[in-house]
Amino acid sequence: MPELDQLPVVVGLGQVDPALVEPVLGGHCRFVPEPTGSDLALAQGAIARADAQVDEEFLARAPRLRVVARTGVGVERVDLDAATARGIAVVTTPGAGAAAVAEGAIAMAMHLVKRFGPLTTLVRSGRWAERGTVPVGDLRGSVLGVVGYGRIGQRAAVLAAALGMTVLAYDPVSEPPADVRCADLRDLVSRCDVITLHLPLLESTHHLIGADLLRHVKAGAILVNCGRGGLLDIDAVHAALEDGRLGGVGLDVFDPEPPVHHPLFDHPDVVLTPHLMGLSRQATAATFSDAARGVLDVLSGRTPAAVANAGWEHADTVPTTVKESTWKTS
Repeated sequence: MPELDQLPVVVGLGQVDPALVEPVLGGHCRFVPEPTGSDLALAQGAIARADAQVDEEFLARAPRLRVVARTGVGVERVDLDAATARGIAVVTTPGAGAAAVAEGAIAMAMHLVKRFGPLTTLVRSGRWAERGTVPVGDLRGSVLGVVGYGRIGQRAAVLAAALGMTVLAYDPVSEPPADVRCADLRDLVSRCDVITLHLPLLESTHHLIGADLLRHVKAGAILVNCGRGGLLDIDAVHAALEDGRLGGVGLDVFDPEPPVHHPLFDHPDVVLTPHLMGLSRQATAATFSDAARGVLDVLSGRTPAAVANAGWEHADTVPTTVKESTWKTS
């Protein structure tokens, strides 16, 4: 067993609990949760939270870096071209939090359809007699529109079906099965009682939900965003909620994060969570374990399970590494 100071350094970018990565990295890497400039200069691996910026400036301070593992799937804060040019793998953890995010999206929808917020206010303020003024809806028999039919979207569809909902789906990247597919997004929003967003943030998806599209939404629909904050125009969403086109809004993601206070946040039919639907106890443990495993796979010469920058291993620049004997797994 090599000495601790002989092991390759892996740094945490953002809050990374050592207890969640040490079971994978222990004995193979030295994990530094709060790295200094000297640690970055030695780092061969990094585990990056969603708010960590991995750009040209950062990469210049980490010349030995070989792998960055994102705890999640969003890589909009990672300069993939710069990483690829340096031969740095950017690995992700696509499956770890999928079930938790899907549960969060359906829970938000249920909260809004059942009007838990306004009803809690009535009881809390001693206005029991007014309970008939708050109409309570049903998920059973309603239609869920899933925008983004990847792992999370498919899991949300399974949960919705179990509740007696009909499922429709739209995905501009990967076409959903014919039995749930909508021709376009306008068709989906015009037919659905609940709309849930599970797309990555790309140039083509930025403000996908805006004023034009919201003119076609089914009256009183619930909109839930557990994808990326930039998928929707929050001003347009607020206007649609105020005039009744939307019946409720659930947001786990914002643009920027943390968000600047917006008037939407004060509406009684809005539920807000600080981008943690994918960080339930089980999902958090799985996410950090998968991220650590991705780092170790690259440092050990194995192919990682999920990579955001295909072709990274063919870069002309190969970072300096320690001797294989100090990091090779058994």
